[in-house]
Order: sequence, then structure tokens, then C-alpha cells
Amino acid sequence: MRLVIQRVTRACVRVSGAKVSEVGQGLLVLVGVGLKEQPDEPDWLASKVFNLRIFEDAERKMNRSLADVAGEVLVVPQFTLYGDARKGRRPSWAAAAPP
Repeated sequence: MRLVIQRVTRACVRVSGAKVSEVGQGLLVLVGVGLKEQPDEPDWLASKVFNLRIFEDAERKMNRSLADVAGEVLVVPQFTLYGDARKGRRPSWAAAAPP
């Protein structure tokens, strides 16, 4: 699996202009799933993301986790994280899991 994690003050997903999901302060996580994922990988990654100390404390040090700030998470599937553009001009998504 491949993740792109972004801290947000708010985030939303719109489909054809209609809002389908939103969060306040927390994380936006783009998730790419590959063909060769291990069964325990999603649980391990979820725990890792939840416990990452990437939010500032009172001393402006990255020392607080999502739980510490009572943050929310918006997870968005993103197969393009498995795009391979090393050859040619058209990316290949052969390593991405099917929908």
C-alpha cells in the first residue's frame, strides 16, 4: 500500500459537484492499493497513521498524534499512486489492485 498523508484544517470530497464526505482538523489520506498487499498491512498502516506525532504541541514541536488533537481522518482511494512512468510516455497502473 502507498499512502500520501496531509494535515488539514478541513477537507472534503465532491463527486459531480456534490459533497460526499468532509472532515474538520485532522488528516487527508490518499490510499493506493497494490496487487501484492499482505493481509495485515491495512491494520498496521491504520495504527501507524493514527499514532504519528505530526501535530504541534504548545511548544510548536511535532509531538501530538491524531488522538491527542481529537482529529478526524478522510481516506480517499487513489489508484494513481501506483502509476509507473519510468518507460514511455503513458503511465502503467499494472501494479495497482483492481477496483
